[in-house]
Amino acid sequence: MTDRLHGRRAIVTGASRGIGAGIAQRLAAEGAAVAIVARTVDEPRGGFDGTLAATADLIRASGGTVAIVASALEDPESRARIVPEAEAALGGPIDILVNNAAAAMFEPLRSYPAKRAHLTFEVNVHAPLDLAQRVIPGMMERGEGWIVNITSGTARIRPVEPLPDGQTDLDADIHGTALYGMSKAAQDRMTAGLAAELNGTGIRVNAVSPRSAVATAGALSVASNMVGSQWFVPESLEEMVEAVTWLCAAAPHHTGNVEASLDILEREKVTVHGLDGRPIAKEQNA
Repeated sequence: MTDRLHGRRAIVTGASRGIGAGIAQRLAAEGAAVAIVARTVDEPRGGFDGTLAATADLIRASGGTVAIVASALEDPESRARIVPEAEAALGGPIDILVNNAAAAMFEPLRSYPAKRAHLTFEVNVHAPLDLAQRVIPGMMERGEGWIVNITSGTARIRPVEPLPDGQTDLDADIHGTALYGMSKAAQDRMTAGLAAELNGTGIRVNAVSPRSAVATAGALSVASNMVGSQWFVPESLEEMVEAVTWLCAAAPHHTGNVEASLDILEREKVTVHGLDGRPIAKEQNA
């Protein structure tokens, strides 16, 4: 462990399980005091394992500092409490914001329910912008800060190809990721816009996505359909978390980037660590 984030305070949304929980553990292992945010505090919900209480227990067991902030990100009033509660619990203004939480419901656009579309954009676009706006003043006052948005390869527009013989448009649209991708494309544009506006202030704003998908239990069940099985090679949770951690300590000039996690690791020659901050043996990371 480098302890490179010692003295910094971080917020990680969607930290009850998966990538968010891993990011929170790793930032804490690097010395940051972390406020973890989600709706699921101590009872699993929605058929998924994982709670904020479980993530907090892992962090505390490793000697880290953590605070639980329960919030429904789709509710503007609920998420308005996140930054004040995190600052009060951690003892000062936020240095690092990781917008990891996401709403992902996969259905064809032509029949996508309006209520679900609004919820998706509320969680994936409005909430990250809202939280960024709330932490930016304190970051500007101190002359540094790190905002990292977790995006997705579904934001990229791929060419439409002729359907194979015997396949219908319903078969082609079974992935149903267009609405989710729309929201992530908006988040990417937000990343670029904030970075441009804040350039020179010391605040770094970046977005990172898996190259294909991260090997978490929730992702693997749908990811090969989302990205296309012909190039679906999942990366480890530790690899994705390593890229996020690197961005949470990036130099001032590294801002306004929307890139894949493995691209960062390869370009910067970053050693992948476990969630406890210890280097992973090469044979484990091969």
